[in-house]
Amino acid sequence: MKKSIKNMLFPALAIIALPLLASCSKDLDSNPTLEEPTTFHLNTPALALGGNTYDLEKGKTINLTTSQPDYGFPLATTYQVQVSLSKDFPTEDSYTTLESSYPTANMNVDATEMNNAIVDMYQNQNSGKDPSGIVMPIYVRLRAHISNSERGYINSNIVEIPKVVVGYVATMPKAFYLAGPSIRKGENAKALAPVYGSTGEFYGIAYIGSDGKINWGTNTKPSKGFDDATIVNKADGVEVTKASDGSIHINKSGWYAFHSVVVVNKKLNKVETTLNIHNASAYIIGSCAGGAWNDGDANWALKAPDNASANWESPAFVGGGELRAYIKIPGVEWWKTEFTLYKGSLYWRNINIVDNWAKNVGADYSVAGSAGQKLYVDFDYDNGSVK
Repeated sequence: MKKSIKNMLFPALAIIALPLLASCSKDLDSNPTLEEPTTFHLNTPALALGGNTYDLEKGKTINLTTSQPDYGFPLATTYQVQVSLSKDFPTEDSYTTLESSYPTANMNVDATEMNNAIVDMYQNQNSGKDPSGIVMPIYVRLRAHISNSERGYINSNIVEIPKVVVGYVATMPKAFYLAGPSIRKGENAKALAPVYGSTGEFYGIAYIGSDGKINWGTNTKPSKGFDDATIVNKADGVEVTKASDGSIHINKSGWYAFHSVVVVNKKLNKVETTLNIHNASAYIIGSCAGGAWNDGDANWALKAPDNASANWESPAFVGGGELRAYIKIPGVEWWKTEFTLYKGSLYWRNINIVDNWAKNVGADYSVAGSAGQKLYVDFDYDNGSVK
């Protein structure tokens, strides 16, 4: 018997589970053989067929079930949920993969997480318009792979949920990006790193070219501009204004340190963002600096290049030992914006380091420096080397 739902009450997305598809191919020695699946099936929610309207803002979880991909024999599988406003998922920009993953073919999906993803997509496609209360169709599919492996990736079929209502819920962003013509050749956004030990703070260095334009946001296609920031603070002598296209315009070319501070105003249901734009600086400290541990010591400042593609260069090391380096953000202690090199890329501190990188994080994250060597950093693409 179907439930009768009125006034857009949130029903559970009850789905009839299909049997798990777990066949077992065997070779001549009777050992199972891993198969690459070609399909697996996400079921259409039964209540979605009854004309009901789903209120994701008020719901808690959404139950989804699916058949398991046929890998030839039963394997632990990880599922992620992807949602879109476009029924064919035409491009990577047209859908969002929810952060949470699930280890079983019967999963209770966080309704708030789905709600917020849809709100973000709607606002990105509609110049920031609030979609709260609008009844719209959404489209869902699953992305599966073999757990703890990079193998067996496969997408399910796409399921339409015809009537969905979302509401804007202010939540703390988990990422922050910058983009502009002079950042990574205008091809990719640059992720800022979370300030270690602080919630809602992100930082990084970027080069601003002669056009002076920059956008920011919480996804890899930043579209927010001057008016989207609650407060914009700037370094002395730097003018920060609104460009004709709404982006942020900086009047001087050069390297800048960006420090965003985000708070959630629950009373107003609003995310408030302060953008601090400083003249950029970075330093080495500790053993390679001859044992000096002074924060912001000018003797150990990296020299900035005059363009985005060249490397920053440290003074020659005067001592040997583990490299310690950081971006200087005014008002923030150096160890909260520290970085090391991991496989040639900058790795931002995200753990309590009581002793050193080698002991507290791992040998692969520790870089040994010798007297006479220097640290070279590409802050555009966040790569580096010691030589």
